[in-house]
This record gives sequence, structure tokens and C-alpha cells, in this order.
Amino acid sequence: MLSKTFLTAVLLLITFQSNAQQSKEYSGNPIVTGWYADPEAIVYGNEYWIYPTSSTANYAQKGFDAFSSKDLVHWKKHPFILKLEDVSWAKKALWAPSVIHENGKYYFFFSANDVHPGEIGGIGVAVADKPEGPYKDLLGKPLINEIKNGAQPIDQFIFKDTDGSFYLYYGGWGHCNVVKLSKDFKKLIPFEDGKIYKEVTPKDYVEGAYMMKHNGKYYFMWSEGGWTGPDYSVAYAISNSPFGPFKRIAKILKQDPKVATGAGHHSVLYNPTSKKYYIVYHRRPLDRTKGYERVLCIDEMKFDKNGFIKPVHITFKGVKADPIKK
Repeated sequence: MLSKTFLTAVLLLITFQSNAQQSKEYSGNPIVTGWYADPEAIVYGNEYWIYPTSSTANYAQKGFDAFSSKDLVHWKKHPFILKLEDVSWAKKALWAPSVIHENGKYYFFFSANDVHPGEIGGIGVAVADKPEGPYKDLLGKPLINEIKNGAQPIDQFIFKDTDGSFYLYYGGWGHCNVVKLSKDFKKLIPFEDGKIYKEVTPKDYVEGAYMMKHNGKYYFMWSEGGWTGPDYSVAYAISNSPFGPFKRIAKILKQDPKVATGAGHHSVLYNPTSKKYYIVYHRRPLDRTKGYERVLCIDEMKFDKNGFIKPVHITFKGVKADPIKK
């Protein structure tokens, strides 16, 4: 039988740990435990959500987890929201999600199979009734399978413009395309000139396309360098159109030899209450060298008075609690 003293000590330890967790002021980096990469970040209601790649060796990513938070500091894990066996045409790997809430449903775009010419794979889409899933394959086949303009169909980002149009930016192998989507996300629809695929590749683009709108301007962002190396990073361009031209302005996220290497493949969160922007990204700890050893991190992203993005300083501290009040 356990002694009363031992039980009291255990209860005190549990209480101490609980209080320490509740009083945590900063997120810390990494923000969650485990190897994750390619985070897609979004706000649903008054809650932050992050959908990352489960980073494993040899393209063995067989499913997705998600994380939710009310304050950017305390994160809840939602495991296995979509699995390889849920997608009949996916055989090798799943990675680089992008999400959106529309038509009363939650849509989850993903890359599968590391597709090459003549193979089945590319970009798929799944759907769920809740942000944590479970998600089910919407089409039973890839939404985009073909390699157009030299762009491997991976690393997609779904973007809703202010006029209600939906665009998907995607591409690996140093090329980026944009396509227009039907409102049910089941097919690609032609642009006004009849084209289905428009290439929008900026200088030094590698992969990891991301689009956001700020003060009426289109901010196109992407990853540069090698994803397994220390030089992986994020750069951006600004345009008056969702189709560019996207002239590279500067690098805004990169390694810090005192903090971490390979900082890239990002997403952005915006809190409408505090008016603050946050960049969510993956990076490699200084004591790690393997390609899949990547962790999720978050730091604040700021604009200068002219609307240019200031270079982000990657930190161990992360960001302070910032709940959304609605």
C-alpha cells in the first residue's frame, strides 16, 4: 500500500506541473514535441490551428497530426486526422498540407507520392466536418497530377481572394504555378485567357509557395535553398495582382548559427484582436543534421512603415500568449 506521504508528494508534483503549464508566458521554440515540418497555420474562429508534415526518414510520412491553441502558447495535439490508407491513390508519402473552411466544411489539400512523370500522385484534397477531422479523400484521385511548366505538383497553398476567387499556388523543382479552383474544390477552371496553368515563378524560388494579402497588396512568399541543408530560408515579393509579376524583394527568414539552421517552409497567422502577425515555420536544431530532423517554431513577423516585411529573428523564446477575442 502506498504511504500517505508518497501520495501527497505525487499530488503536489502534479499540481506544480499543472500550475507551471498554465502560467507559461511564452510559447518557446519548438512549440510542440516531435519531428514536424511544412506547417500550414490558420485561424478558425478564435482558435489557432497548425497542420504540419509528420517529418520522418525515407518519405515514410503515413499520416497527419494537427495542433490547436487558444493563445499560441498551449497547444493540443489531434493525432491521425488523415492517414495514408484513407487515400486510395497515395502509396508513398503525405506532406505539406494547406487548409481552408468553406461551404460549411473544412478542406485539406495535401501532396502525395513525390510524383514524377508517368506516375500517379501530386496534389489531393480531403474534406471533414470539423477542423480536427477525420478527413476523407474528396475526389478519389489527385486534383493535380500532371507536371506543367516544369513544376512538380507539390507544396500547394490554397488562397481565397477578396473577390471570392480561389487560387492554388504550388510547385517544386524550382517552378511555381497558379491555378483557379471551382468553388467546390473538385476541379480546375480556366482563366479568362483560357489557360489552366499560369507560371508565376520568382527569382530563386525552390518550393513552399505561400500567398497573403496585406493593405490591398499581394505578398507572395516561398522557400529557397535545399530543404535538407542549413541554407533553407524564406523570401518574398509584392504585387498588385495575384498573378504577379513577383519581383523578389528580400529574404526574411533564415538560419541563425546560435539558434538553429534550415529555417523555412512557412505559413503566417494573423490575430485580428491584437493586429499582430506571426510566422510559423520549421527549422533544424543545431545538434541535428539529418534531413527529417525538423521542428515547429513560431516568431513574430512585422512590417515597416512602407509595407515591407522586416527580417524575422528566430528565437528560442517564441511568442507571448496572444488570444483572439471575438
